[in-house]
Amino acid sequence: MAVLFTEPGVVSRLIESLKGGLIVSCQALPDEPLFGAQIMARMALAAQNAGAVAIRSNSPEDIAAICEMVKLPVIGLHKVEIAGYDPYITPTIAIAEAVVAAGASIVAVDATARLHPEGETSAFLRAVKSTTGALVMADISTYEEGMAAAEAGVDLISTTMSGYTPYSRQSTEPDFELVRQLSRSLNVPVVAEGRISTPEEASKALDAGAYAVVVGGAITRPQQIATRFVHAINATKR
Repeated sequence: MAVLFTEPGVVSRLIESLKGGLIVSCQALPDEPLFGAQIMARMALAAQNAGAVAIRSNSPEDIAAICEMVKLPVIGLHKVEIAGYDPYITPTIAIAEAVVAAGASIVAVDATARLHPEGETSAFLRAVKSTTGALVMADISTYEEGMAAAEAGVDLISTTMSGYTPYSRQSTEPDFELVRQLSRSLNVPVVAEGRISTPEEASKALDAGAYAVVVGGAITRPQQIATRFVHAINATKR
């Protein structure tokens, strides 16, 4: 169930519950063996049992199944590609409404400077917040985008898109510097997300000022994990 935002103090308690914690991203694409709402729900249950503070999930179907299985808050999104536009993480208000209706307490949206199907980014962020009544996590790729998202009134900022827009810092490692810069400049909680592959990197992100850390593939995508091992082993044979 989504959080009831009319209840006094519930918003601050929800955000406080994330502080210093691990958010596990439970997502699988249609071409992956673990694709399916019930599989993702059990993955979320495993994360809850391990001590995660929240789940990040893609699609209303997965969100609903996860909300039935676990007691943790769910950061919901829906990846939908729309012809002529680059943003695909919850790209419209209607999609954001469906995410919240499925049970997400926080809705994650693409907050990059790229054109959204429904207009300019800041106006879109405000519209999502006012229309859904949910907390909004802004997925950004640069310092400037983070500052603009904060100005638009979002509740959380995540470095999700760093390295995934052509104009952002390109790296195979997490963007610790972006986390550091934003956390020093903003009062809005900054969540580290993107290419965090080890517990040491997660700790480093918190040391850089992250309010919380999102880890996905390194925990919940065994095909991706196994591929890393295979590549490493094959490299020793050369």
